[in-house]
Amino acid sequence: MLTAILAVTLSAPDLDSVETAYSQQLRYQVVQRGAVSNELANSWGAPLAAGRRYVLLQPASGEPTYLRVVQSPATTGYEPMKSEGWNANEILVQDVDALAVQLQGSAFKIVGAPRPLNSSSNVRAMQVIGPAGELNYLTCIPPAGGTFIKTPAKSFVDRSFIVVLGGSSIELMRSFYQNRLGLKVTPSYGASVNVLQQAWKVAADTLTPTALAQISPGFLVELDEYPVKAPARPQRSGDLPPGMAMVSFTVDSIDDSLPWRVPPMPHAEAPYNGRRAGVVVGAAGELIELVASK
Repeated sequence: MLTAILAVTLSAPDLDSVETAYSQQLRYQVVQRGAVSNELANSWGAPLAAGRRYVLLQPASGEPTYLRVVQSPATTGYEPMKSEGWNANEILVQDVDALAVQLQGSAFKIVGAPRPLNSSSNVRAMQVIGPAGELNYLTCIPPAGGTFIKTPAKSFVDRSFIVVLGGSSIELMRSFYQNRLGLKVTPSYGASVNVLQQAWKVAADTLTPTALAQISPGFLVELDEYPVKAPARPQRSGDLPPGMAMVSFTVDSIDDSLPWRVPPMPHAEAPYNGRRAGVVVGAAGELIELVASK
């Protein structure tokens, strides 16, 4: 059903600082600026977002996978990796070690230095907290491709290719993406996720139950079960969640039987460009926006 990641939406107390950081440090380019329309905010189930400024950013490669940043008030009690919902945005890069040097002293705080992945030693990644309180994995896939992802970066910093969901039940998350959204999902397996071990202050040998929902050779959804039961993400009623607020995916066709917040409708602005879109809520409380391919 899902065909690609179209956009990752961040809810940011200071939109301008986020735009500056991604433009200057990660070389993203502004595609569109505007204010969230009433229709779009209502379709998200977030009427409080209406009228707020947003910016749509695109990687230097020109790939049609976007970062959307919406100006939103800070949310009391929000900490990255400490609540259910979208947990991390994984972005393709060409040289993670050179990028780590460039990010020293920047608005991106390195919380995991570049290192080979335990699951694939020829893939190197680091983790940073960005200026909206979002967790980013910056990952270098070799030219030959990785185990699941076959498409390396086309620019120094390229597009999102994996989005990571954190929740309290790996089986509920697996069931939702497999049975409701029609993706092929791997069985769960134990993975060493250093940033989660550090965030939750658990032993370094603690394994995270993980599964991968496969969209295509270029995109995945990673499902991580937190080491302890996590609370729901703190947020204002009728507003976007803080941090990594929502992920938009293209789909072959809109399934009108899904439990939509509001019936899907067309939106004129980018990245919809007249296509129908709607939002459903996943097993960990995450906002999933589905956008018709045509």
